[in-house]
Amino acid sequence: MYITLEADYAVRITAELCKAEGKLDAKTLSEKTCVTLRFSLKILRKLVAAGLVKSFKGTQGGYMIDKDPADITLRMVIEAIEGTYCFSRCLQPDTECSRGASGNCPFQDAFSEITDMVSKKLDSYNFAQLNNTRKETNGK
Repeated sequence: MYITLEADYAVRITAELCKAEGKLDAKTLSEKTCVTLRFSLKILRKLVAAGLVKSFKGTQGGYMIDKDPADITLRMVIEAIEGTYCFSRCLQPDTECSRGASGNCPFQDAFSEITDMVSKKLDSYNFAQLNNTRKETNGK
């Protein structure tokens, strides 16, 4: 099981914007993250809609992180792309459990617990610490 390529790219783009001092244009972001320009623009639209990134129009336009990197978690970025994290479809509010009466399914209970654990772990990583870890690892 993997996160989607789009979510993976969104993490790269967010990390790059968090390191930037000011705005970056989509082409530069695309080159720095090895994500095609077209896909970068699609991801950037979602990050803007989620309030994580600010966009600027015009010849001096570009993109800039819209929050303190310490306040942006992995979960926020992944959910901006994928929607609310849920380990199983059976946990969705509009889905009925086919294994029995609602609230009495041991699988649903287990999946709910796993969803909570993964969500908390994704929330425990922010982009300030992730970018600092990367710098320390690379000796910069």
